[in-house]
Amino acid sequence: MPQAAEFDLEGMLRRCADGDAAALRALYDLEAARMIGVAQRIVRRRAVAEEVVHDAFVQIWRRAASFDPARGAARTWIYAIVRHRAISVLRDEKKLAIDGDEDAADGFAEESCDEVMTRLSDASSLRRCLERLETRARKLIVLTYVHGLSHSELAAREGVPLGTVKSWIRRGALALRECLE
Repeated sequence: MPQAAEFDLEGMLRRCADGDAAALRALYDLEAARMIGVAQRIVRRRAVAEEVVHDAFVQIWRRAASFDPARGAARTWIYAIVRHRAISVLRDEKKLAIDGDEDAADGFAEESCDEVMTRLSDASSLRRCLERLETRARKLIVLTYVHGLSHSELAAREGVPLGTVKSWIRRGALALRECLE
């Protein structure tokens, strides 16, 4: 028979599925510290583990309706999301390490961004708005939206935490959207 805390987790997930942000916050307060510990044992770095847990909570929020208590305990479902996300981040990092050295990747990133910019017409509003962005934001946006690189791949290339890359891209995309409107 499940423990009382397990019933609470199930209830929190049901409330998350109904769009109750307070339930997600309660779930975070209850489980985040242990989730970071699990993620840190896999990825071996605290900052990356925190990003993994952040991503896991986004997935929990989005997928809470798919939780089925008949298939397993709420805690098992939550920690499976954390483990899968941590393993995915580790796999992405290993793939990047195999793909080549960072100097070649940086050169590719700069050339790719410049090539994209030159392909745009001088009269293009997209080009005008991209040119207004900070160089780093422009490069990351081009690599994300034109070349399809993941945030994890960009974080490894830039040598910064995943959350930093996500913030740069989000701010750049918002500035781009405002400019285009």
